[in-house]
Amino acid sequence: MLTTAYVPGAPNWLDLGSPDTEASIAFYSAVLGWDHQSAGPQAGGYGFFLYDGKVVAGLGPLAEDGASPSWTVYFHSPDADATARAVQDAGGSVRVNPADVFTYGRMAAFTDPTGADFAVWQPGDTNGLELVAAPHTLCRVELYTTDAPAAKAFYRSVFAWESTDLEMGPGLTYTVLYPSGTGQDAAHGGLMQLPQANLDAGATAEWHPYFEVRDCESTVAQAGEAGAIVLIPPMDVPGMGRMAMFLDPHGAAFAIIDSHSPNQ
Repeated sequence: MLTTAYVPGAPNWLDLGSPDTEASIAFYSAVLGWDHQSAGPQAGGYGFFLYDGKVVAGLGPLAEDGASPSWTVYFHSPDADATARAVQDAGGSVRVNPADVFTYGRMAAFTDPTGADFAVWQPGDTNGLELVAAPHTLCRVELYTTDAPAAKAFYRSVFAWESTDLEMGPGLTYTVLYPSGTGQDAAHGGLMQLPQANLDAGATAEWHPYFEVRDCESTVAQAGEAGAIVLIPPMDVPGMGRMAMFLDPHGAAFAIIDSHSPNQ
């Protein structure tokens, strides 16, 4: 379970790159009840999504050439420069070199060997998100990958993550991920091989954020009315909750889950 007592390797930040930040503010306000606060004129259009007055995500315009609208998951790093070296040693690539973000912290962005983008946040004045694992906030992250064994080896090398494989059905394995030395109670998400049908259809490796909701069906209805495309309609996932997955109006993928569904 995510907490704001961030340890190395745990997700500690999340932001959305959008081609139209005002439209994204309107969408996520309608679906998740978020407010928005600008980071100021010096921040290049970056700002924060808030729920109950606490920061739950970031939002900014697309900054990289050729970038597509997407959510980026950041993992806690005590040393972003050392993590960058570890990423390269393990076969990944550096998209954005480590750099200070004023006095808030230090960040870097990477691509893993299977093509999934992610980032790290080395805390300075800002430790990370102020609220997680509560309704309307980030509760888990999942990697859908083109090569599960390669991805597991890479992230184990970079973050020393520990993992447990769960058999979800014939030929279907879900890998639970948790920071080194913590155990499954501190699991921050999972990793899953993309099915062959998805690969044949052109699916690529991606990290997806999951947001906790109080009612999966009503949130799906709100998202649809606000312009989202439903990728996975509401479904029960044994031991996890009732979930659904979307593309927001600009094509950024995210999921929701009601982990307190009565069916669990």
